[in-house]
Amino acid sequence: MAYLWFKAFHLIGIVVWFAGLFYLVRLFVYHAEAEAEPEPAKTILKKQYVLMEKRLYSIITTPGMLVTIVMAIGLISTEPEVLKSPWLHVKLAFVALLIFYHFYCGKMKKKLERGECQWTGQQFRALNEAPTLLLVVIVLLAVFKNGLPLDLTTWLIVALIISMVAAIQLYAKKRRQDAEKQLSVTSNQ
Repeated sequence: MAYLWFKAFHLIGIVVWFAGLFYLVRLFVYHAEAEAEPEPAKTILKKQYVLMEKRLYSIITTPGMLVTIVMAIGLISTEPEVLKSPWLHVKLAFVALLIFYHFYCGKMKKKLERGECQWTGQQFRALNEAPTLLLVVIVLLAVFKNGLPLDLTTWLIVALIISMVAAIQLYAKKRRQDAEKQLSVTSNQ
């Protein structure tokens, strides 16, 4: 019964953690783009984003990470033989990358707060793709374990995911270009 409790709260922690990571970097996008706003909007927006980023990171994202890790330790304690499984070692390596990403976002949050970050909204959009890729790999490893299929169907799914990410990026680029075009038309009038 303890295994099921650990597993339930592990999954809840994962959902909270990833929701926080996805939204945090989206806030970074808006924060970086606020730099282009005229005063006083720029100062007001940046102040609000700093507050939102700080609360999200410390009240939602970091506790989600901690619950995920503590419950994973609980899961392993109920079935210690799983530590001998190669798939778990690979999964833990990707989780370590995710933890690094989490703390890297904390570092970026502080840089934005101090006004020292030179990243653009587009660069933050690219950074926001990393947890999606990590999530896919981690979930596939957890579900398939040592039987991760690497057949044609798997590669087609990977290609579909990559195509979706590329399409989203192209759509965002088109929206930016359309906005710039509209701005130039408006300023020429």
